[in-house]
Amino acid sequence: MMTIDELIENFELLDDWEDKYRYIIDLGGKLEPLPPEFHTEEWKVQGCQSQVWLVPEKKENKLFFLGDSDAVIVKGIIYIVLSIFSGRTAEEIKSAPIEDIFKKLGLSEHLSPSRRNGLTSMTEKILHYAEVL
Repeated sequence: MMTIDELIENFELLDDWEDKYRYIIDLGGKLEPLPPEFHTEEWKVQGCQSQVWLVPEKKENKLFFLGDSDAVIVKGIIYIVLSIFSGRTAEEIKSAPIEDIFKKLGLSEHLSPSRRNGLTSMTEKILHYAEVL
């Protein structure tokens, strides 16, 4: 996974949103494969137009996540979300300036309304895991 700063820096290097979409799709190819046994309702994120699964794991007080989707661009969005949240404590997750990060990446204004809703649903699911794990 990349750091938030690396993601922001890479997005700033790209001139237009067509290039940024291609980059998001490329990021999705870097996701660790999600084992098929996690492609179930239990791990599914509700509120996403595409199918999205997020699986948390807690190790030494930090939360790590695996994710997958049936849509290539959404896989890239998952990669971005996991780069922001995975490997952090619950407190770090809850205090992350997520809206600022999405704004710096341009995701807030360039994703379709349904993808923004999915992004919000993924974020809410991760915040839920930070509360209960």
